[in-house]
Amino acid sequence: MTKTFNTTAVCIPEKHYMVDVSDTIEKIKALVDSGKYFTINRARQYGKTTTLTALRKVLEPDYVVISLDFQGIGNAGFKTEQTFTQELSRLILGKKRSGLIIPEVIENELSDYISKKENKAKLGELFDTFTEWCSISEKEIVMIIDEVDSATNNQVFLDFLGLLREGYIRRDAEGVETFKAVILAGVTDVKHLKSKLRTEDQHKVNSPWNIATDFNVDMSLKEKGIALMLEEYKTDHKIDFDTALIAKEIYEYTNGYPYLVSRICQIIDERLVPEKIESLAKAWTRDGIDEAVKAILYDSNTLFESLSGKLQNYHDLKTVLKSILMEGASIPFNNYQEELAQMKMYGFINNQNGSVVISNRIFETFLYNLFLSDEIMKNNVFVREGGIAKSLFIKNGRLDMPLILERFIATYTEVYGPLQERFKEKDGREFFLLYLKPIINGTGNYYIEAQTRDQTRTDIIVDYLGKRYIIELKIWRGDSHNAAGEKQLTGYLDYFGEKTGYMLSFNFNKKKTQGVKKINYEDKVLYEAVI
Repeated sequence: MTKTFNTTAVCIPEKHYMVDVSDTIEKIKALVDSGKYFTINRARQYGKTTTLTALRKVLEPDYVVISLDFQGIGNAGFKTEQTFTQELSRLILGKKRSGLIIPEVIENELSDYISKKENKAKLGELFDTFTEWCSISEKEIVMIIDEVDSATNNQVFLDFLGLLREGYIRRDAEGVETFKAVILAGVTDVKHLKSKLRTEDQHKVNSPWNIATDFNVDMSLKEKGIALMLEEYKTDHKIDFDTALIAKEIYEYTNGYPYLVSRICQIIDERLVPEKIESLAKAWTRDGIDEAVKAILYDSNTLFESLSGKLQNYHDLKTVLKSILMEGASIPFNNYQEELAQMKMYGFINNQNGSVVISNRIFETFLYNLFLSDEIMKNNVFVREGGIAKSLFIKNGRLDMPLILERFIATYTEVYGPLQERFKEKDGREFFLLYLKPIINGTGNYYIEAQTRDQTRTDIIVDYLGKRYIIELKIWRGDSHNAAGEKQLTGYLDYFGEKTGYMLSFNFNKKKTQGVKKINYEDKVLYEAVI
């Protein structure tokens, strides 16, 4: 059977191309071996279920593993202690079909809870059964519960956590037999549930999950692992391409976000040939990655729906993210600021050395498109003029970037005249992106290089039909700063293996020479545009 790339539900090694995550599994197993209780809270489509499936297989030789999915319990099952106890018992008994061995006495007790009427099934009694099971089992027992988000709005789940907490404390303090480890998986950070479920007349001092250890295992996919996966694919399909280069490009777009890695590979494998690219071998190139990223950005998906929904709910957050992207602002991260904590929990931002950063390049580009669309809908003059002149800028499948810069300068000067002191860096960046977007729309991608984005400099990278264009935008601060900018740009060109670069300087000097000039700098060609 030919393997495929999978972006729905659990990945199975025998059926799907997967990055080897055995190192990650071993780190999680070490937490289990040391008897820790913890939560794997990661963003949606971050490989949690696949990781738990692999973990279960690794644990089963040494432990009895009760692996549950709370999506198997409907809303009614969380309404009362009776219904939750019965539904939890039902889930556990159902695991017999997938090989869980349940002692007869425990099976009888679980069946008894299911049959009880009139609110006589008690959660405390179910935990007594768990204690009994742990006492008579030859192997220690590990409980894994996936999709705990299904339960987090319910008081009965809080009570369930409280009983797990009590068992954990009694295990260490009194030697009472209980679960060796408990793993809860979902998007929600269960440690924060006390505040979520608190009411005005019920103050809970302690979180029921404050016994859980921090889960700091990095679950992102690594460049080396992506390359090894692609090596397997290349062998199976008997084609040749540079797996190291493709893995590097995919990682730089995704920062190892599992769904995005798999989705790029899936689109290249299934959707590009022959409509976009003539052969599979040619699809596994930078051109193919560009097409796949473009498809992701244009397709509807739950990640982008969730991200845009959060921005609608948090208007101030939208302003903050726009200032990071458009102005190069540095925003301190604060985990106690609700909007930032929520965005981090959902995987859209990271805390990098105390500052807020967008999680990956694809999310960044989605946000740029979202922010720019506000101006596009207003029939912005730069969008209109860039679209009108589009045919002039494309020659033999290549962008005439010097001409784009020249016409942008002319448009800006016609609309606004000479630069004024009130001009802000973000305005120049936004205006140029608005001008550029209709030119490359439908064919190329663009992104802003995060490492160079600050208050004084931005590098825009355009990928268009396999060709890369690097444009540095900056405020003119004198000849010496310009020379330093030239050196920076050439170093960046070396990094990308390019020989031609572009500079767009916003110059307030009234004696400046406006326009575009070509210069040779070492072994590079630079086009310097001044407005």
